[in-house]
Amino acid sequence: MQPDERQALIRQYASGKVTWHELRERGFEDYVQVLGALGELGLRPPVAPMAGPNLAARERGRAIVREALRARP
Repeated sequence: MQPDERQALIRQYASGKVTWHELRERGFEDYVQVLGALGELGLRPPVAPMAGPNLAARERGRAIVREALRARP
């Protein structure tokens, strides 16, 4: 894969247009490579939308973390 193609795929991944599964199909071997490429470009991994069957569990998890952070001195 050419560097320009690799950067384009990583940018698409960061914007949520390409999935991790698609990156693997196109030559990324592990997620560490993806994280490194995102870091090189100053990008962050995409955030899953707050929707779907796991929404309640995700909201509970976020509430637990927020409460733990509030409790810190």
